[in-house]
Amino acid sequence: MGGGRIYGALANTLWIMGERILYMGVVFLVTIFVARYLGVERFGILAYGLSVVSIFSIAGHVGLSGLVIRELVQCPEEHDEILGTSFILKSAGYLFGVIALASFSFASEEYKSTGFWLLIFLSISLFCRPFDVIDFWFQSQLAAKYVAIAKAVALLGYSMFSLGLVYINAHVLFFAFSSVIQSILVVVLFIKFYKSNAKVNVKGWLFSIKRAKKFIREGWVVFLGAIFSILYLKIDQIMLKWLSGSDSVGVYAIAATLSEAWYFVPAAIVSSVFPKLIKLRVSNEGEYKKRLQQLFDLLFVLALIVAIVITLLAEPLVMLMFGDEFSASGEVLVVHIWAGLFIFMRAAFSKWILIENFLMFSLITQGLGAISNIVLNWILIPQYGVMGAAYATLISYAVASYVALVFHSKTREVFLIMSLSMLAPLRYIFRIGKLV
Repeated sequence: MGGGRIYGALANTLWIMGERILYMGVVFLVTIFVARYLGVERFGILAYGLSVVSIFSIAGHVGLSGLVIRELVQCPEEHDEILGTSFILKSAGYLFGVIALASFSFASEEYKSTGFWLLIFLSISLFCRPFDVIDFWFQSQLAAKYVAIAKAVALLGYSMFSLGLVYINAHVLFFAFSSVIQSILVVVLFIKFYKSNAKVNVKGWLFSIKRAKKFIREGWVVFLGAIFSILYLKIDQIMLKWLSGSDSVGVYAIAATLSEAWYFVPAAIVSSVFPKLIKLRVSNEGEYKKRLQQLFDLLFVLALIVAIVITLLAEPLVMLMFGDEFSASGEVLVVHIWAGLFIFMRAAFSKWILIENFLMFSLITQGLGAISNIVLNWILIPQYGVMGAAYATLISYAVASYVALVFHSKTREVFLIMSLSMLAPLRYIFRIGKLV
């Protein structure tokens, strides 16, 4: 890889990281103002609506992300057909998602109630999602700068609109349009940047039945895994609404927001060392295993530090940011933050699966996580309310990302690596003691 290519990859990574940090920071600040204004119940209704839409939006995923980027890199001269085909597939998926979401709204919400209209309004943003294929093209060109700029501008629009709604004391339904405005701005800027950089228009995209069949044939495992993954992340808030009410969703959503704000850290670390691990797996297996252990150690120690600090500061932090009405979120956060131990290590495990070409096990563990989360929520929420959902999340993450690994001979090695990582603080203290 030449110096220019290395610089381009590094700059691309920095743009992606910068956009994610900006997104997390701005959304977090806006959430503070919106939550304090709406209060527990109305914020719970909004959080529930966003969770439901996230689940139905997975219909447009179609397992294409990595496949499309790979095809664009390998066959750049065919990018019109690749983008056109993936756009049609994603459009069909999102259309199905919108129809399914509308049917769910009629079945689960009282007609013309706040919850009903909130789901309908939020579903509008799904019509913009097929244009995410432009993001794939920019990724294939190592041109994340344009994606980052588009999303930053859209984020600014979302933030200004949301804060404006708080200022004018708007009804909770209007907050649904914040997401719609953000999606529309992203699409407009994506098309503009694509036209100026690719020197072609989206009108020139083509559809290929042959390529569509190839995408579906190769992407179904990833697609099914994505379905399990989003269920894994969002089903707790939906089941809280059904089994405990909107207030519980509001309390839980704040705790989850504070807990999940850290999840971009392991993704960034793992992405930066992934290419090196691929090369070591081929050239030096001993060094590969050593670096893999060091990576898991680093991720566990970072997660442990975050968990300890947040556990100590959770309740005063929540009170300071969100006020007395969300005080119960602090107690939930004390439990939820410890799921990060398994989430951080899961980031490395997901790359190990790719290196070892063991994608099917990823599907199995994600499915196990989703099923265990649903079952545990069903058992624990009626007895323990919002705390039951927190414990269900922690246990299901541990089961899917750690315990399940012991049952297969190929993943047992990673189970042992993770187990050693959990002893990393003691191992390194002992090692330092020997040097002294």
